Amino acid sequence: MADKPTIYIETTIPSFLTARPSGDLIAAGEQETTRQWWETRRGEFALFVSDLVLAEAARGDETAAQKRTETLKDLPVLAADDEVDALAAAILKSGIIPQKAAADAAHVAIATRHGMNILMTWNCKHIANAVLLHCLAEVVSREGYRLPVVCTPRELMGGPENDA
Repeated sequence: MADKPTIYIETTIPSFLTARPSGDLIAAGEQETTRQWWETRRGEFALFVSDLVLAEAARGDETAAQKRTETLKDLPVLAADDEVDALAAAILKSGIIPQKAAADAAHVAIATRHGMNILMTWNCKHIANAVLLHCLAEVVSREGYRLPVVCTPRELMGGPENDA
């Protein structure tokens, strides 16, 4: 797909990237990490989104939505297709991700079906959750796919050139 490692950018990334600084120290730190990664490391990767990400980014406050969508406007869009739908359905049927979080299952399915190397997210409840990831890997493997590495921007801040 690309010479660089591929990353599916889930909606929390542009949300954290463009939001006003949070008063919550942890959230503010995650926002700053996202900004630093975007400014210093994103060029090392081929970034992708989906129509689902674009739709979610366009919701809510008009000014905030405009900032999010502007950030994503030049990124290639991965299509949702019958394979994505079937994989998302299998994930939901497994119960690992609840029905009320069907969009989260769709993000995993899109990134997985399109063979992304990495799915980047701050959604640690249903996606970047160490308790759930091995179960998700088993489900997608049964469906004939390989789960991408799922991580936050923090986990992609380092690299061989940064080692002491």
